[in-house]
Amino acid sequence: MRIRALFLGLSLFFLLTACQKGGETPLKKIQSIVTHPHWAAGATIYEVNIRQYTPEGTFNAFRSHLPRLKKLGVDILWLMPVQPIGIKNRKGSLGSYYSIKDYRAVNPEFGNSGDLKALINEAHDLGMYVILDWVANHTAWDHPWAQKHPGFYEKDKSGAFIPPVADWTDVISLDYDNKAMRDSMAAAMRFWLEEYNMDGFRCDVAEMVPLDFWDGLRPWLEEVKPVFMLAEGETAILHNRAFDMTYSWKMFKTFNAIARGKKKAAAIDELLLEESRIYPPTALRMRFITNHDENSWNGTIAERLGPAERAMAVLMCTLPGKPLLYSGQEAGNGKALRFFDKDTIEWRESPLTDFYAALFNSYRRHPALHKGDMKRLPLPGKPAVYAFLRQWKDEQVLVIVNLSGKRESFTFEGMTGISGTWRDIFSAETVIDPETHSWRLPPWGYVVGILK
Repeated sequence: MRIRALFLGLSLFFLLTACQKGGETPLKKIQSIVTHPHWAAGATIYEVNIRQYTPEGTFNAFRSHLPRLKKLGVDILWLMPVQPIGIKNRKGSLGSYYSIKDYRAVNPEFGNSGDLKALINEAHDLGMYVILDWVANHTAWDHPWAQKHPGFYEKDKSGAFIPPVADWTDVISLDYDNKAMRDSMAAAMRFWLEEYNMDGFRCDVAEMVPLDFWDGLRPWLEEVKPVFMLAEGETAILHNRAFDMTYSWKMFKTFNAIARGKKKAAAIDELLLEESRIYPPTALRMRFITNHDENSWNGTIAERLGPAERAMAVLMCTLPGKPLLYSGQEAGNGKALRFFDKDTIEWRESPLTDFYAALFNSYRRHPALHKGDMKRLPLPGKPAVYAFLRQWKDEQVLVIVNLSGKRESFTFEGMTGISGTWRDIFSAETVIDPETHSWRLPPWGYVVGILK
């Protein structure tokens, strides 16, 4: 039964090795029949940590931030799990959000069902959408299923429940060989569409759940309404029938490595080429420089990226894909939030707020950024300067990023296709004829220009 957790990783391994011969044969591209919701094309995404967002840690307290988030350019609110948290084998004083005690209930620490519905309704009124973080791989030890339906769970040789990962001692692993469990899980997810009008799900450790469950689930959910499905996973086959978007962990790690001087800018091109060979052309890849896991366990943005934060954020919002912000990122939250205890975000005035607002709103408003083609503008002798055009019909966006800690001077002399007048999204200054313009970018500097 544990083989299921390895299925997707192994299938991708065999796909990659079987489709390459001497490194010359192109990788087999996964096909997709997924139809994205009509509202998803230019939508940005924002991860909401209700517990840490405000001193109160409630739905009602978070609601007051919705107008600000709308102004920031947020379209999709991804709510971390809102259900009650298990008590048995709990970690810390409050427990993990991902140790679910009851799939259909609301965590009373956050408020009640009416409070949550009011939050979702107000988000919808503002033109935003809400997806719920869903934990399908495991439950808390004291979930009712453990007593009423012990056959829903995997067990060791002695018949005892087992965690899916050794360190996840606060949860026990579900058995997807049990059809009744599958049906109950699917019904619980549909409940949140019908009862709360959720717009989709972010599916935790999606690769640890059998692919055929996700593939069969989506059409059934869409009998209620079109849904947006985000997989915490990276394998391309997730896009075949089930998911709109997957994590681009490789790009995240590449951003970190470039910031530390461990990789060159060319690593981005290599990764984009790899993605183009494997993923369906309609697949959405989520670009990010932090999230709840990275912030709590692997370091703050400042610790990982240092002065390169803004440069990497520009790429996050302008490379093909869809950008994510995590709670507090727009205010320069400088601490790693505790995962199992109360630890309120440090909200403060920050120039990052206007910076991210410019990026998110540009992504939303300009089809070139969310569905346009990308054309690299290589500069001989300047490997650290990463420049490219995004184009959709007559709209063009010019992006130039200095991916080094040194000042870079350069020109686009002799390069065609970039003449005209461009407006920088951050300063509103205009640049006329970049081909003849002499450029000087400070360490980790950047320009994002819209062709007038």
